[in-house]
Amino acid sequence: MRVLVVENDRITALGQIKTALLEAGAEIELCRPHAGEALPSDGPAFDALVVMGGPQSAVDDERHPYLPALCAMMRRYGDAGKSVLGVCLGSQLLARSYGATNLIGEAFEFGWCDIQPTEQGLADPLLASVGGAFPIFQWHSDTFTLPEGAVRLAHNQTASNQAFRIGRATYGTQFHFEVDRSVATWWRDLFPEQIERMAPGWIDSFDATAAARGPDADAAGLAIARAWVSTIAAGMETQDLVTVGSAA
Repeated sequence: MRVLVVENDRITALGQIKTALLEAGAEIELCRPHAGEALPSDGPAFDALVVMGGPQSAVDDERHPYLPALCAMMRRYGDAGKSVLGVCLGSQLLARSYGATNLIGEAFEFGWCDIQPTEQGLADPLLASVGGAFPIFQWHSDTFTLPEGAVRLAHNQTASNQAFRIGRATYGTQFHFEVDRSVATWWRDLFPEQIERMAPGWIDSFDATAAARGPDADAAGLAIARAWVSTIAAGMETQDLVTVGSAA
Protein backbone atom coordinates (compact mmCIF):
# COMPACT_ATOMS: atom_id res chain seq x y z
CA MET A 1 0.00 0.00 0.00
CA ARG A 2 1.68 3.21 -1.20
CA VAL A 3 0.15 6.54 -0.22
CA LEU A 4 1.12 9.95 -1.54
CA VAL A 5 0.75 12.75 1.01
CA VAL A 6 0.86 16.32 -0.28
CA GLU A 7 1.85 18.91 2.32
CA ASN A 8 0.83 22.51 1.72
CA ASP A 9 2.73 24.08 4.61
CA ARG A 10 5.83 23.42 6.71
CA ILE A 11 3.82 22.93 9.91
CA THR A 12 1.50 20.29 8.47
CA ALA A 13 1.10 17.43 10.92
CA LEU A 14 -0.12 14.12 9.50
CA GLY A 15 -0.97 13.16 13.07
CA GLN A 16 -3.64 10.52 13.45
CA ILE A 17 -3.73 9.86 9.72
CA LYS A 18 -0.09 8.75 9.97
CA THR A 19 -0.98 6.53 12.93
CA ALA A 20 -3.70 4.77 10.94
CA LEU A 21 -1.53 4.44 7.82
CA LEU A 22 1.36 2.91 9.75
CA GLU A 23 -1.03 0.51 11.50
CA ALA A 24 -2.05 -0.69 8.03
CA GLY A 25 1.57 -1.11 6.94
CA ALA A 26 1.38 1.71 4.40
CA GLU A 27 4.41 3.19 2.71
CA ILE A 28 4.09 6.98 2.89
CA GLU A 29 5.70 9.31 0.37
CA LEU A 30 5.65 13.04 1.14
CA CYS A 31 5.52 15.78 -1.47
CA ARG A 32 6.02 19.43 -0.46
CA PRO A 33 5.05 21.61 -3.44
CA HIS A 34 4.91 24.68 -1.17
CA ALA A 35 8.69 24.25 -0.86
CA GLY A 36 9.22 23.88 -4.60
CA GLU A 37 8.98 20.10 -4.94
CA ALA A 38 7.28 18.91 -8.12
CA LEU A 39 4.11 16.88 -7.90
CA PRO A 40 4.89 13.31 -8.95
CA SER A 41 3.36 11.81 -12.04
CA ASP A 42 0.24 9.76 -11.33
CA GLY A 43 0.69 6.39 -12.93
CA PRO A 44 -0.04 3.27 -10.90
CA ALA A 45 2.64 4.08 -8.31
CA PHE A 46 0.26 5.18 -5.53
CA ASP A 47 -2.84 3.52 -4.18
CA ALA A 48 -4.21 6.61 -2.45
CA LEU A 49 -3.77 10.37 -2.18
CA VAL A 50 -3.90 12.64 0.88
CA VAL A 51 -3.88 16.44 0.55
CA MET A 52 -3.36 18.28 3.81
CA GLY A 53 -4.15 21.77 5.05
CA GLY A 54 -2.32 25.07 4.76
CA PRO A 55 -2.80 28.82 5.16
CA GLN A 56 -3.24 29.57 1.47
CA SER A 57 -6.54 30.16 -0.27
CA ALA A 58 -7.72 27.31 -2.47
CA VAL A 59 -7.97 29.73 -5.41
CA ASP A 60 -4.71 31.66 -4.93
CA ASP A 61 -3.06 30.33 -8.07
CA GLU A 62 -0.94 33.45 -8.54
CA ARG A 63 1.05 32.94 -5.34
CA HIS A 64 0.79 29.14 -5.40
CA PRO A 65 0.92 28.13 -9.07
CA TYR A 66 0.94 24.40 -8.31
CA LEU A 67 -2.69 24.46 -7.08
CA PRO A 68 -4.40 23.81 -10.46
CA ALA A 69 -2.17 20.77 -11.07
CA LEU A 70 -2.90 19.50 -7.57
CA CYS A 71 -6.65 19.88 -8.13
CA ALA A 72 -6.33 18.00 -11.40
CA MET A 73 -4.42 15.21 -9.65
CA MET A 74 -7.12 14.89 -6.97
CA ARG A 75 -9.78 14.65 -9.66
CA ARG A 76 -7.85 11.97 -11.57
CA TYR A 77 -7.36 9.85 -8.48
CA GLY A 78 -11.01 10.21 -7.52
CA ASP A 79 -12.30 9.43 -10.99
CA ALA A 80 -10.05 6.35 -11.06
CA GLY A 81 -11.75 5.01 -7.95
CA LYS A 82 -8.70 5.38 -5.71
CA SER A 83 -9.05 6.60 -2.15
CA VAL A 84 -8.61 10.36 -1.87
CA LEU A 85 -8.60 12.47 1.27
CA GLY A 86 -8.58 16.27 1.45
CA VAL A 87 -8.26 17.88 4.89
CA CYS A 88 -9.14 21.55 5.50
CA LEU A 89 -7.43 23.30 2.56
CA GLY A 90 -7.34 19.86 0.97
CA SER A 91 -11.13 19.63 1.19
CA GLN A 92 -11.45 23.08 -0.36
CA LEU A 93 -9.17 22.05 -3.23
CA LEU A 94 -11.14 18.83 -3.66
CA ALA A 95 -14.39 20.79 -3.86
CA ARG A 96 -12.79 23.08 -6.43
CA SER A 97 -11.53 20.13 -8.46
CA TYR A 98 -15.12 18.87 -8.78
CA GLY A 99 -16.54 22.21 -9.85
CA ALA A 100 -17.76 23.68 -6.55
CA THR A 101 -17.33 27.30 -5.52
CA ASN A 102 -14.78 28.31 -2.90
CA LEU A 103 -16.17 30.82 -0.39
CA ILE A 104 -13.29 32.90 0.91
CA GLY A 105 -13.42 34.31 4.43
CA GLU A 106 -16.99 33.21 5.09
CA ALA A 107 -16.59 30.58 7.81
CA PHE A 108 -14.11 31.21 10.63
CA GLU A 109 -13.60 28.42 13.15
CA PHE A 110 -10.76 27.76 15.55
CA GLY A 111 -10.25 25.21 18.30
CA TRP A 112 -12.39 22.26 19.27
CA CYS A 113 -15.83 22.61 17.67
CA ASP A 114 -18.88 20.36 17.45
CA ILE A 115 -19.70 18.47 14.25
CA GLN A 116 -23.06 16.91 13.42
CA PRO A 117 -23.18 14.02 10.94
CA THR A 118 -26.06 13.99 8.46
CA GLU A 119 -28.24 10.92 8.03
CA GLN A 120 -26.06 9.96 5.07
CA GLY A 121 -22.98 10.56 7.21
CA LEU A 122 -24.20 8.22 9.92
CA ALA A 123 -24.51 5.49 7.29
CA ASP A 124 -21.19 6.25 5.60
CA PRO A 125 -18.10 4.16 6.46
CA LEU A 126 -16.08 7.27 7.32
CA LEU A 127 -18.31 8.48 10.18
CA ALA A 128 -20.36 5.40 11.06
CA SER A 129 -17.96 4.32 13.80
CA VAL A 130 -18.07 7.77 15.42
CA GLY A 131 -21.83 7.72 15.91
CA GLY A 132 -23.54 11.04 16.59
CA ALA A 133 -22.19 14.54 17.13
CA PHE A 134 -18.53 14.83 18.07
CA PRO A 135 -15.94 17.52 18.88
CA ILE A 136 -12.98 17.97 16.55
CA PHE A 137 -10.26 20.54 15.93
CA GLN A 138 -10.80 23.37 13.44
CA TRP A 139 -8.66 26.13 11.97
CA HIS A 140 -10.09 27.78 8.87
CA SER A 141 -11.82 30.87 7.56
CA ASP A 142 -12.84 29.62 4.09
CA THR A 143 -15.46 27.11 3.03
CA PHE A 144 -17.11 25.89 -0.19
CA THR A 145 -20.32 24.84 -1.83
CA LEU A 146 -21.09 21.15 -2.15
CA PRO A 147 -19.82 19.71 -5.44
CA GLU A 148 -22.46 18.36 -7.81
CA GLY A 149 -23.08 14.69 -7.09
CA ALA A 150 -21.34 14.78 -3.71
CA VAL A 151 -22.92 13.40 -0.54
CA ARG A 152 -22.93 15.77 2.44
CA LEU A 153 -21.74 13.80 5.46
CA ALA A 154 -21.48 16.41 8.21
CA HIS A 155 -22.25 20.03 9.04
CA ASN A 156 -22.39 22.54 11.86
CA GLN A 157 -23.66 26.09 12.39
CA THR A 158 -20.57 27.68 10.85
CA ALA A 159 -20.11 25.58 7.72
CA SER A 160 -22.81 23.48 6.11
CA ASN A 161 -20.25 21.30 4.33
CA GLN A 162 -17.97 19.92 7.01
CA ALA A 163 -17.47 16.57 5.27
CA PHE A 164 -18.49 15.09 1.94
CA ARG A 165 -17.90 12.08 -0.26
CA ILE A 166 -17.73 11.73 -4.01
CA GLY A 167 -17.91 8.27 -5.58
CA ARG A 168 -16.50 5.30 -3.72
CA ALA A 169 -13.90 6.84 -1.44
CA THR A 170 -13.09 10.44 -2.35
CA TYR A 171 -13.52 12.36 0.90
CA GLY A 172 -13.14 15.95 2.01
CA THR A 173 -13.23 17.06 5.65
CA GLN A 174 -13.15 20.74 6.54
CA PHE A 175 -12.19 19.80 10.09
CA HIS A 176 -8.73 18.65 11.22
CA PHE A 177 -9.44 15.15 12.47
CA GLU A 178 -5.71 14.41 12.25
CA VAL A 179 -5.06 16.89 15.08
CA ASP A 180 -4.88 15.27 18.49
CA ARG A 181 -3.96 17.07 21.71
CA SER A 182 -0.22 16.76 21.06
CA VAL A 183 -0.55 18.48 17.66
CA ALA A 184 -2.87 21.13 19.11
CA THR A 185 -0.28 21.83 21.81
CA TRP A 186 2.45 22.12 19.18
CA TRP A 187 0.41 24.62 17.16
CA ARG A 188 -0.40 26.58 20.33
CA ASP A 189 3.30 26.90 21.09
CA LEU A 190 4.21 27.80 17.49
CA PHE A 191 1.62 30.54 17.00
CA PRO A 192 0.76 32.16 20.36
CA GLU A 193 0.48 35.71 19.03
CA GLN A 194 -1.57 34.76 15.97
CA ILE A 195 -3.90 32.61 18.07
CA GLU A 196 -4.39 35.37 20.63
CA ARG A 197 -5.41 37.76 17.83
CA MET A 198 -7.83 35.23 16.35
CA ALA A 199 -9.26 33.85 19.56
CA PRO A 200 -8.50 36.06 22.57
CA GLY A 201 -8.21 34.03 25.77
CA TRP A 202 -8.06 30.67 24.01
CA ILE A 203 -4.48 29.96 25.09
CA ASP A 204 -5.30 30.80 28.71
CA SER A 205 -8.11 28.24 28.69
CA PHE A 206 -6.21 25.67 26.62
CA ASP A 207 -5.41 23.17 29.37
CA ALA A 208 -8.98 23.05 30.67
CA THR A 209 -10.50 22.86 27.19
CA ALA A 210 -8.07 20.20 26.04
CA ALA A 211 -8.83 18.10 29.10
CA ALA A 212 -12.60 18.46 28.62
CA ARG A 213 -12.87 18.05 24.84
CA GLY A 214 -9.59 16.50 23.74
CA PRO A 215 -10.22 12.84 24.65
CA ASP A 216 -13.47 12.62 22.68
CA ALA A 217 -11.95 14.56 19.76
CA ASP A 218 -8.87 12.33 19.69
CA ALA A 219 -11.02 9.18 19.71
CA ALA A 220 -13.26 10.46 16.92
CA GLY A 221 -10.29 11.57 14.83
CA LEU A 222 -8.50 8.25 15.07
CA ALA A 223 -11.70 6.36 14.23
CA ILE A 224 -12.16 8.53 11.12
CA ALA A 225 -8.53 8.05 10.12
CA ARG A 226 -8.76 4.28 10.44
CA ALA A 227 -12.03 4.22 8.52
CA TRP A 228 -10.53 6.15 5.60
CA VAL A 229 -7.40 3.99 5.52
CA SER A 230 -9.60 0.90 5.32
CA THR A 231 -11.02 2.21 2.04
CA ILE A 232 -7.55 1.98 0.47
CA ALA A 233 -7.30 -1.77 0.93
CA ALA A 234 -10.87 -2.21 -0.28
CA GLY A 235 -10.05 -0.24 -3.42
CA MET A 236 -6.90 -2.27 -4.05
CA GLU A 237 -8.91 -5.49 -3.79
CA THR A 238 -11.42 -4.14 -6.30
CA GLN A 239 -8.64 -3.18 -8.71
CA ASP A 240 -7.13 -6.66 -8.37
CA LEU A 241 -10.48 -8.26 -9.23
CA VAL A 242 -10.85 -5.99 -12.27
CA THR A 243 -7.33 -6.89 -13.41
CA VAL A 244 -7.97 -10.61 -12.99
CA GLY A 245 -11.26 -10.33 -14.81
CA SER A 246 -9.68 -8.43 -17.69
CA ALA A 247 -6.90 -11.01 -17.98
CA ALA A 248 -9.43 -13.82 -18.09
